[in-house]
Amino acid sequence: MKTVLLIDDEEKLRGLLGRIIRLEGFEVLEVGDGKSALKRLKQTEVDVVLCDVKLPDANGVELARAIKSEYPLIEIILLTAYGNIPDGVQAIKNGAFDYLTKGDDNNRIIPLLSRAFEKVALSRRVQQLEKQIGEKYNFQNLIGTSRALQAAIDMARRVAATDATVLLLGETGVGKEVFAQAIHQEGNRGNKPFVAVNCSAFSKELLESELFGHKAGAFTGAIKDKKGLFEEAHTGTIFLDEIGEMPMELQARMLRVLETGEFIKVGDTKPTKSDARIIAATNKALQQEAEAGHFRQDLFYRLSVFQIELPPLRERLADIEPLAIHFTQVFAAKTNKKIKGLSGEFLMTLQQHNWPGNIRELKNLIERSVILTDADMLEAESLPYEIRRSAQPAGTGKTLSAFDLASAEKIHIQKVLNYTNGNKTEAARLLNIALTTLYRKIEEFRIGGHQL
Repeated sequence: MKTVLLIDDEEKLRGLLGRIIRLEGFEVLEVGDGKSALKRLKQTEVDVVLCDVKLPDANGVELARAIKSEYPLIEIILLTAYGNIPDGVQAIKNGAFDYLTKGDDNNRIIPLLSRAFEKVALSRRVQQLEKQIGEKYNFQNLIGTSRALQAAIDMARRVAATDATVLLLGETGVGKEVFAQAIHQEGNRGNKPFVAVNCSAFSKELLESELFGHKAGAFTGAIKDKKGLFEEAHTGTIFLDEIGEMPMELQARMLRVLETGEFIKVGDTKPTKSDARIIAATNKALQQEAEAGHFRQDLFYRLSVFQIELPPLRERLADIEPLAIHFTQVFAAKTNKKIKGLSGEFLMTLQQHNWPGNIRELKNLIERSVILTDADMLEAESLPYEIRRSAQPAGTGKTLSAFDLASAEKIHIQKVLNYTNGNKTEAARLLNIALTTLYRKIEEFRIGGHQL
């Protein structure tokens, strides 16, 4: 319920206002002084404070400052019997939502309370979204336990706390932008803007305007001034994806930004400053490109202050299962399907695929499987034929089949582990094998739990 804390030392007036506000469906808490108000705020979640300016132990204008400092999402409406402009101005400066004169503005109280509650609800929603964004892009939420991934995360953690320029290297689809966002989020700029641009998605002219902005009249169609992404990212982070595709003519301008923190907008004559941290990414061997003359060497050295190589999915086999489970949960929720898990053969097929498209390919494949399945488990039949055909046991040219002895053994062990909810002692008993044998088989077949 929407809650109002009413602070007024005049008991009769406080009671009257309280009844009026309760009739509108709001919960009202009443206190008679500032000390009691601060104590009540510690005990109860309040949305709006309605406070008299003159209290026995406090000035309402100064109390507003104290409350907003401790509880920034609470909105405060001040009441006084003797309104004056200086007090009103100071009240707003101290964070008050509005300032009313008793008697003259009584008919405004309820509409004003409604608007204050709307602002509180919006502020709390924004806070919730910011928290979700922060959680989404921190390192704890990068999925996978493989050594290759953990080594990359460790390096990213070390550089996140600095303002050093970072160059992320890796194949298409390995999650370079997700890493860039995590580095930004966990650094000292985490509450500042993060802007991203794909350098391969624009022509030279458009990319120049996107990065640096332009002045009105700089070219045909430039009818007004436009901020560039470097200006938008001021005090935050700019992520330059596919930096290897940037035209040579723009690389000189990029070098100037890195060296001086300044750039000149298209059509302008004076420089604009930008304190933006730069994180770049490429799927090219950028050093070789620079040595071959296809990329400026001086820019390469400026960008590669700190390099992080992100491993392809085929080098992160241990991460395929948790990633597949995560994507299944996401797409099952989106399609309102109740999917309990992934079959052993489904997981085995995923683990034996080469993943040229990396995590992006896996994500798309899981989405397709979720859409196609009508069962409560994802089965190998929902995977494309070419994926199933390419999943072959090591050292054979045969298509993977559930009738192969090794395949059948792996699937059976996975099903028993699924039945026992991962209890290996119970699984070994049901399989009638020693626990040490089961552990050896789990390691040999790279078996893990696969319930959602």
